[in-house]
Amino acid sequence: MAATDHDPLGDPAPHPSQNNALTAHIQVETSGPLKGMHKGMTLTSAGLLLAFVVGAGLSPDGAAAIFGAARSWIEHTFGTYYLVLVVVMIALSLVLVCSPWGSLRLGPKDSAPEFSRFTWISMLLSAGVGIGVLFFGVAEPMFYFDNSGGFGYPNNPHADLAGATAMDHARAVEALKVAFFHWGLHGWAIYGMVGMTLAYFAYRKKLPLALRSALYPLIGDRIYGPIGHAVDIMGVLGCVFGIATSLGLGVSQIAVGLNRLTGLDAGIGTQLALIVAISAISIASAVSGIKRGIRFISELNIGVSVLVVGSFLIGGPTLWLISLFGETLLAYLRDVVPMGLWVAETAGENSWQVGWTIFYWAWWLAWAPFIGLFIARISKGRTLREFILGVLIAPPLIIFIWQALFGGTGLYQELTASMGAGSGELMSLVRNWNLPEALFATADALAGNSVLSVILSSLLIFLLISWFVTSSDSSTLVVTTILSLGDEEPLARHRIFWGICIGLVAGTLLMAGGLKALQTILMAAALPMSFVIVAMTLGLLVALCQESGIALRKLRKPSQDSGRV
Repeated sequence: MAATDHDPLGDPAPHPSQNNALTAHIQVETSGPLKGMHKGMTLTSAGLLLAFVVGAGLSPDGAAAIFGAARSWIEHTFGTYYLVLVVVMIALSLVLVCSPWGSLRLGPKDSAPEFSRFTWISMLLSAGVGIGVLFFGVAEPMFYFDNSGGFGYPNNPHADLAGATAMDHARAVEALKVAFFHWGLHGWAIYGMVGMTLAYFAYRKKLPLALRSALYPLIGDRIYGPIGHAVDIMGVLGCVFGIATSLGLGVSQIAVGLNRLTGLDAGIGTQLALIVAISAISIASAVSGIKRGIRFISELNIGVSVLVVGSFLIGGPTLWLISLFGETLLAYLRDVVPMGLWVAETAGENSWQVGWTIFYWAWWLAWAPFIGLFIARISKGRTLREFILGVLIAPPLIIFIWQALFGGTGLYQELTASMGAGSGELMSLVRNWNLPEALFATADALAGNSVLSVILSSLLIFLLISWFVTSSDSSTLVVTTILSLGDEEPLARHRIFWGICIGLVAGTLLMAGGLKALQTILMAAALPMSFVIVAMTLGLLVALCQESGIALRKLRKPSQDSGRV
C-alpha cells in the first residue's frame, strides 16, 4: 500500500457481539418461497404495499383526496425542517472531506475499488438522475423563465428578488440557476451521506448492508430487533415509492414521444402498457446482476446520452450555450449558499418553495435509501474523501451540462421566438402544464428536418426507457438486499417479485391522480425516512469518534509503556 493510503485513525473495530446477535435475532429463511429473505420484514412490506395498491385502486378519487390532505399537512408542518436538514447534510459532507476521517477506506486498509472510476460514475448517474433530468430538463427552466404567475404564485421568486423580472437573457440565467440548485449539491449531499454511512458500516464494520446497521452505535444489538426491522421496512417503502414516481413520470413522457412519432394515443392505457413492458425489461436486467445487466445498460446509457447531448450542442446555438453554462455555473456557485438558506416570506413565495424546492428535497430524501444503498454497494474500497467528492462533483456537474444544453436550447428558442420572447410553443406547453411534451417539442425545433427529428426523438425515447431500466433494476436489487439483511446477490425470484411490485405501485399512482399523486406519495414517504437519515448520520458520527478514540489509545500506549522501568 502506498504511504498516502495509510489509515491514521487505526484499524476498524468490529463489534464482537454481531455474529451472535445476527444468528439469534434476524435469521433469514433457509428454504421455501422466502428463502434468503427475512420473513417478517418481507411479508410486512409486501402487505403494506398490497393494501396501498388495493385501496387506491378501488377508490382512486378517495385516495387522491387523502393524498392531497396529507401533502398539505406535511408541506406546511415540515417544510422548514426539510430545508434545514438538507443544508446540514452539505455542511457535514464538507466537514468530513476536510477532516482526518476523509482518508478512511470503506473497507479494510488494503482494499481497492471494485469498479473503475468511469463505471462507478456511470452507475451513479444511471441510478440517480436518469428519468427526472429528462422529464424536467426543458420544462423546469422554462417554468422559471416565465413571469406570468399563471399558477397563483411567482414562477421564479429568486429571479424576481434579483431584479430579473423581464423575460430576457438575465432571467434565462436565473431560471437555469434555480434548476442547477434543485439538481445539484443539495440532493447529492443527501445521497452521499446515506451511501457513505451504509458503506462504512457494511465494509468497515462488517455489519449487514442495511439501514439498521448505521444505528448500531446508538442502540447496539437492538438493531437486530423490532427497531431495526421498522427502519429497514421504511427504507423499502421509500425505495418503492421513489422509483414508482420516476416510472410514472417516465412513461407519461414516453407516451407523449410515441404519440408525436406514431400518433399512438398517449392516455392512461398506453402508459399502463408501457409500465408492464418496461418493468419486464427491468426485471430481466436485475436478474442478470449488477456486474452484467446493470453495468452494461449503465454504460450504454452514457454512450447514447453523449450522442444526444452532442446533438443539442452542435445543432443548437453552440457558443451561446457554452457561454450560458459558464455564466450560470458561476452564478450558482456564488448563490448556492443563500439559496439553500432562503425561507419564503410571502404567501406566493411560500407556495412556490413548497411546490418546487421542498418537493425536490422530499424526493431526494425518499430516494436516499435506494440511491444510498446502491452507491454504497458499488463503492467498496474507496476513501471517504474520494467517495464524497466523487458524489458531490461528478454527477451534479454532468447534470448541469445536460440542463444547460437541453434547458438552454429551449430558453434560446423562446428568447428568439418570432412574436417576441416567451411567445413560442414551449412556453405555451409549460403554461398548460404539458411538461412531458416540452422535451420533444424542443428536439423537433432543433432538428427541423423531419428525418432528423424522428431520429432524435427516437433516441430520447430510448434514453427514457433505458434510464428507467437502470433505476428500476437497481432499486429491486436494493430492496432485496435490505430484506435479505445484506445479501448482495439475492435470489432471482425475489428481484422478480419486487420488480412487479414497483410496476403495480406506479400504475396505481397514475390512476389515482397522475403527477399530483406521484408528488404527494413522495412527500409522505420522505417524512419518516428523514428521521431515519438523521439517526443514521448521528450513528456515523458516533462511530467515527469511537474509531478516533481507539486510534489515539493505540498511539498513546507505546509511549506510556516505554516510560515504565
